[in-house]
Amino acid sequence: MSSEQTLFIYHTNDIHSHFEHWPKIVEFIKKQRSLHERKHEDMLYFDIGDHADRCHPMTEATDGKGNVELLNDIGVQAVTIGNNEGLTFSKQTLNQLYEAAQFPVLVGNLLDESEEVPPWAKPYHYIQIENGMKVGVIGMTAPFFPFYEKLGWSIIDPFEILPNLVAKVRLEADFVILLSHLGFPADEEIAEHIEGIDVILGAHTHHVLQSGKNVKGTLIGQAGKFGFHVGQIKLVIDTETKEIIEFEMAAIETQTMPQSEQTICLLKRLEQEQQEIMNKEVVVLGEDLPVKWFEPSEGPELLAEGLKEWCNTNISMVNSGVLLDGLQKGVTTRGDIHRICPHPINPCIVTLRGDRLKETILHAFTDRMQRLELKGFGFRGEVLGRMAFSGIEVKTKMLADDVERVESILIEGQPIDLKKEYQLATLDMFTFGKLYPAIAESTTKVFFMPELLRDVFVWKLQQNR
Repeated sequence: MSSEQTLFIYHTNDIHSHFEHWPKIVEFIKKQRSLHERKHEDMLYFDIGDHADRCHPMTEATDGKGNVELLNDIGVQAVTIGNNEGLTFSKQTLNQLYEAAQFPVLVGNLLDESEEVPPWAKPYHYIQIENGMKVGVIGMTAPFFPFYEKLGWSIIDPFEILPNLVAKVRLEADFVILLSHLGFPADEEIAEHIEGIDVILGAHTHHVLQSGKNVKGTLIGQAGKFGFHVGQIKLVIDTETKEIIEFEMAAIETQTMPQSEQTICLLKRLEQEQQEIMNKEVVVLGEDLPVKWFEPSEGPELLAEGLKEWCNTNISMVNSGVLLDGLQKGVTTRGDIHRICPHPINPCIVTLRGDRLKETILHAFTDRMQRLELKGFGFRGEVLGRMAFSGIEVKTKMLADDVERVESILIEGQPIDLKKEYQLATLDMFTFGKLYPAIAESTTKVFFMPELLRDVFVWKLQQNR
């Protein structure tokens, strides 16, 4: 007669340094851990990446080590990294990020210059749970190929290595969990085509799977973003066959959960440390630097000029909405710069033919694009705003119905040549999605990493003082 074992799995993903709900999550996880211990039930808790986001001043100030301290405090069993840990920190910073981690960092498809998994990570990890079952846990992160390569990493397509890796882990493990910062569509594809994975804990695409999903016997859970939910999975496992015979999955809202006072104190201490670091002076301004989103202003124009010089091109464009506010005359601190330019956005150069550049500029002047409340692609502002240029002069005319129409475009004082190839310095976020199709479709792109847009802004401000 077979016996049964109950295993509870909890998971968070894509916190993005939104700590408003973190004390609630900590209190919930610690209470559940205590409850399951009293009932002699096994419990595991994992975080699936993008816990750290440099849009938050604490993460920025501590180079993400404050996030690691929070994960130590909650007692996470293992984590994987997301693109925010992997791509917004320099290679050196990422190599140091998990020095104090009291948990394994699982990422099997990121390799260093020796084509080995870096010392701070490992591709998989085994957890022995009380009933004698051995759980194998594998980690994978989204393969943003050109970006990782620019930072000095090698990134591998998870589908190339997962079948063999799962088979290897399965030899020793009774049960296999994949920590997947790959996105829900990829999770479904993995469940459909790769055998041997019992549970996929997903991230990256911010799906909230209220009751999870069962794809060919592989269970998929994903708990949204920002800590609004905690994923919970209850599994009843046949200890002889090691098969799941019953399961319940949920994404539990954290809004009304009680908070951990200890975690609130920890966050306050981290905030004090952050303030000391972010109060460092970076430049002294001789006059105010205004920023306006829907009309020309000095701040965005200065940033466009700095972007052009940094990328060593003749022309550049940047949307005014990346600067959330202006700067006042006098001392400007690192915190001031971060407050007005929090985005993990990198500079880039794209090659555009004149007709496609013109199409992009015309599109940028539409009211819809200027007022677009963009979410994602690294943008942490409110609206895109008006485009600011350097090396490009756009003359417009206001029509009777308050519509601004582009009348002429000059490139370095000459009418735009629709057949000429131009090197345009701009933002990497325009190379994603369908904001500006001509930029996204360009086949020649050069990305500047690890410098973020605010680094370029500080560099230009210091030149101008």
